[in-house]
Amino acid sequence: MIKSVLVSGYGSIGRRHVNILSKLVKKKNITILTNQKLSNFRTIKTIKALNEVNPDYIVISNPTSDHINKISFIEKNCKNKFVLVEKPLFSKPDKINIKNNKYYIGYNLRFNPIINFLKKKIKSKEIWSVNIFCGSYLPDWRSNINYKHSSSAKKDLGGGVLLDLSHELDYVQWLFGKVQIEHCKIKKLSNLNIETEDFANLIGKTTKVSSIQITLNYFTRNPTRKIFIDGKNISVQADLNKKNVVYHNGNKKKIYNFNNSNRNAEYKRQHLAILKKNKYTDRLCSFEEGRQLVYLINQIRSKSKR
Repeated sequence: MIKSVLVSGYGSIGRRHVNILSKLVKKKNITILTNQKLSNFRTIKTIKALNEVNPDYIVISNPTSDHINKISFIEKNCKNKFVLVEKPLFSKPDKINIKNNKYYIGYNLRFNPIINFLKKKIKSKEIWSVNIFCGSYLPDWRSNINYKHSSSAKKDLGGGVLLDLSHELDYVQWLFGKVQIEHCKIKKLSNLNIETEDFANLIGKTTKVSSIQITLNYFTRNPTRKIFIDGKNISVQADLNKKNVVYHNGNKKKIYNFNNSNRNAEYKRQHLAILKKNKYTDRLCSFEEGRQLVYLINQIRSKSKR
């Protein structure tokens, strides 16, 4: 049974994890790896102090570029720990050998009720095409830091839409199977003051779907996250931000609302799936799935440069 937790990193996502976990385990059993001075939680300043804490469960929420260092240390110094690594797993492919601990990758949209609704509805359907759009305005993402100094804006910290918005690539593969990218465009298009790409358009297919198109950007002022699915006797428009699905089954149309869903609930389900091994456990993203996605992103970037 998991009793003690270490959260490595206390940025916006680290604080979210701490807030949620403090409702699942006792606050006195939560330690945070950070240079910040906190009065409500025990803190350590270096990963080398990990064994002094000896947590059962570790959450890595540092910049993506630092994930490999944290995982390498944990593998060398710990055994039988459960580790949740915030997405994406790495900023570039790595062949690290994992054998001492159990790792999961934080693709929390697998716990979104709309994504799971779609998974059930399309299970036995013939799907012809899938179109996905995810756009939002990077300067609005984080209230505690200027976007120009965020990890999203820096190449060496693992930023860029392909890594930041890799949720879309993950749930596409979770819903429809392994993606093969045929055409792609990845560029810096806007006037945002960043080093990284702010636009990606990907066209490809899976074994189940002949045409998949994914568009991602950092510059849409009105945050939009939509999924369009069309196939034999089925047409679906899912809006993850407005929390509804318009579902056409033949000539019948029905609108489903998911007003009670929220991001914290997704993160909570994800943590409970690890902490308690419950009905949500099969939704967790495995280490190998996370690694495969990093390789896919690397392939997309290589293809875009040709």
